[in-house]
Amino acid sequence: MNRTDKPELDDAALAFAEQVFDSARNGDAERLGDLLARGLPANIRNSNGDSLLMLASYHGHLDATRVLLEHGGDPQLRNDKGHTPLAGAAFKGNMAMVRLLLEHGADVEGASPDGKTALMMAAMFNRTEIVEYLIGQGADPHARAGNGATPLEAAAMMGAADTQALLSRLVPTQG
Repeated sequence: MNRTDKPELDDAALAFAEQVFDSARNGDAERLGDLLARGLPANIRNSNGDSLLMLASYHGHLDATRVLLEHGGDPQLRNDKGHTPLAGAAFKGNMAMVRLLLEHGADVEGASPDGKTALMMAAMFNRTEIVEYLIGQGADPHARAGNGATPLEAAAMMGAADTQALLSRLVPTQG
């Protein structure tokens, strides 16, 4: 191989990698399954630290997420900002994705570097069904983020009236 071959190979490898991440982003479960069966590592990440699983789950692609999980995709693998796929699903309000990730080992209490859990994300963005489900799965409604806020206080700060009312009803105050 001479020097002129290497940039082309690098360009081709980068183009292929981008296509793989697009397959996750676009939910192409069949293509991902084929590539994973051929040896593609399930936990590769892009320049932002987003894994294939993070991209598929964040964009709401249940089949692609399931394929990645079945091929060893790690539901705890955080991106460069410290976010988990579960927190992203809670933020987006995707109940089916939240269930799928928890069924495959996502930590219901996994917090980002600022201390926010999936429960806090769901509470802040008025995702009442997810709030109720996460608490039922063991999420701590008294956990505190780095700023000291509980899920109830986070909901109040964000004006998420429905989750604020739900948490006020479900969670006895400590003190």
